[in-house]
Amino acid sequence: MTFKLRPVAMALPLALLLAGCASGDDGAKEPPPPTVTVARVEQRALDGGLSASGRLIPREEVAVAPELSGYRIARVLVEEDARVGAGQVLAVLDDTLLRSQIDQARAQLSQQQVAYEKARMEAGRVAGLDNQGVLSQEAIDQRRIAARSAQAAVGVARAQLQDLLTRQRRLIVRSPVAGRVLQRSARPGEPSASGTVLFTIARDDLVELDAEIAEAAMGTLAIGDPVVVTLASGAKVNGKVRLLGARVDNQTGLSRARIALPVNPDLRPGGFAQANFVKESAAVLTAPEKAVHYDADGAYMLQLDKGDRVHRVSVRTGRRAAGMVEILSGAKPGARAVLGGGAFLLEGDRVRAAPGGKA
Repeated sequence: MTFKLRPVAMALPLALLLAGCASGDDGAKEPPPPTVTVARVEQRALDGGLSASGRLIPREEVAVAPELSGYRIARVLVEEDARVGAGQVLAVLDDTLLRSQIDQARAQLSQQQVAYEKARMEAGRVAGLDNQGVLSQEAIDQRRIAARSAQAAVGVARAQLQDLLTRQRRLIVRSPVAGRVLQRSARPGEPSASGTVLFTIARDDLVELDAEIAEAAMGTLAIGDPVVVTLASGAKVNGKVRLLGARVDNQTGLSRARIALPVNPDLRPGGFAQANFVKESAAVLTAPEKAVHYDADGAYMLQLDKGDRVHRVSVRTGRRAAGMVEILSGAKPGARAVLGGGAFLLEGDRVRAAPGGKA
């Protein structure tokens, strides 16, 4: 027996399938908004946190150079890294040529003194003979003038001798200050040249850190602020802000802060060090560091409005500590800032705060 399928029976399942597909299309919904974690911008205590790096330099570098030229360096008495006192002899120049000139000047002074003594005695013999007719007044005046001239010649010879003796004393190169010898360029046998530096000394062995500070952070520092300086060796030294730069470099946008450090043999000028500025705890406006982003326009935050929509806000930052950053401007207390996923969010996007976030 042969059976035939009715067209109506075959069309019924197909119609039901198409109806089901149509029903699914009508019930489609928009995808849910992305989930982000947020944190509040709030007032809280923040201890320091600003860090900077720089080079160790002498607080005051003293250059020692000979005052006379053309004299051979006879002896060098100190080496680099030596501690010297004020007035200590650093080097001695050869005075052989000067000694002969001094002997000559002494002999000339003796001659002038003898001549003056003779002239003084001859002038004494005519004392009281004015207008007596024994000698003419002209002869009397000549003897008196000769005595005064001889006396002046003695003064000139004595001054010349004193000048040579002063030069001889200047052949001994002394340290003008107490401190540490940073560099020695004097070598025995070389001729001296006025103005050529033979020694460089760090006065009182004082070394400080010349730290580079961002312009925005300069306003958070003050003279006397405590600083912890970490040396290249890992050793830590406590210091204080001694001086704040008066200008900002127009190329780098950085200013400078001088950090005074105690006398320490481990502090070597030219070395690298890092400064961590530690200010007393104070209530400031803060946000997590993860909430602050940077691009070519500077620092910014992605904040949420009441409708959970994203808005980009430019901010100015200050100190950092324990994962928090000080917000100097651009945000208000209580504002909600996006912590993660900022690279995928656009202005005006609607988001949903994660259940674990601080909404």
